[in-house]
Amino acid sequence: MRSNNVPEIVVPVRPHSAEAVCQLCEREVQRTSRHHLVPREEGGRHGPTVALCQPCHSTVHTLLHNKVLARRYHSIDLLRQAEELQTYLQWIRRSRVERIRNRRKK
Repeated sequence: MRSNNVPEIVVPVRPHSAEAVCQLCEREVQRTSRHHLVPREEGGRHGPTVALCQPCHSTVHTLLHNKVLARRYHSIDLLRQAEELQTYLQWIRRSRVERIRNRRKK
């Protein structure tokens, strides 16, 4: 039971944000999807995953083949440093884009 002479401390509760954070570009976005750091077809089905926005997820799989992802970019820190993604990351971090359409070159 609360004593009358002790003030009640009320901490405002921040409303739950619908925003998610992409772990690659570090932007707040509407939604993310799970990216297997080691692709499933390369043995990463039960391995670690990270949350990526749709533009990042699509770009990663457009620019980097699964074998390369498994061998060289099997952590989010390594993926952030991937030379193939640097131009894209510089652009997307300044962008408000939520969705893009990538196509692999034939």
